[in-house]
Amino acid sequence: MIPGALERALPLLDPDAHDRARPSAAGYVDLLGPASPGSTGLAQDLMLGRVVPAVYERWWRPALGRVAKGVLGPGMAEEHRIARLLLGLSPGDGVLDVACGTGSFTREFARTVGDGGLAVGIDVSETMLARAVRETAEAGLSGTAAFVRGDASELPFRDASFDAVCCFAALNLFADPMRALDRMRAALTPGGRIALFTSALGRTPPLRAWQAVLAGAGGIRMFERDELVTALERRGFVEIRQRVAGFTQFVGGRLPDG
Repeated sequence: MIPGALERALPLLDPDAHDRARPSAAGYVDLLGPASPGSTGLAQDLMLGRVVPAVYERWWRPALGRVAKGVLGPGMAEEHRIARLLLGLSPGDGVLDVACGTGSFTREFARTVGDGGLAVGIDVSETMLARAVRETAEAGLSGTAAFVRGDASELPFRDASFDAVCCFAALNLFADPMRALDRMRAALTPGGRIALFTSALGRTPPLRAWQAVLAGAGGIRMFERDELVTALERRGFVEIRQRVAGFTQFVGGRLPDG
């Protein structure tokens, strides 16, 4: 028996993905089976293991975020608030959480869109998703939040399936982030909103050189400060907003109506 939220999420998959979809014992829909997209480096390898998912939400993500965002940068609660503001979610909306990890943001979105809406998280990590499903059930949100194991950089959803798309702390790990943006844009309805949280290069040459070394070792891409704003503009987004915090940036925008 497929839970209600998963049952509603399945029709949003494109035909090929729908044919490959299999319910997993952990409670998410699996599009990959034994296969996995290639890793971009150490940072992504850690996400696919067993240790990091166990401490990701409480320790790993907040600690790394604090280092990257700086002492005065926003904490996790503020990140959630920024995501909600950029996405402008309302009850009944459909929202996609790209590279959702253990589902912290997915659950927050599910609470906002309510029983009439749907929050879908997609990630490649089996261990992350198993924890996401378990904690979502414990929170009583299984009827509103569903999880899919698939390639988050090549989204397997029909065009115009979601009112909002969020990708926090993941775009910098994708092998082809601009292709990933194309797929996020395609998944949005007219008037749809996008929210991104990712890396940002510093301004001085010594700082940029140091960042490049660290990022290269971990397989992390560092974006120029105007790069994603320009990328969203080229894809038709309007009302684009950006906030830079330390070595990170929040960027959001919406598509025109109609």
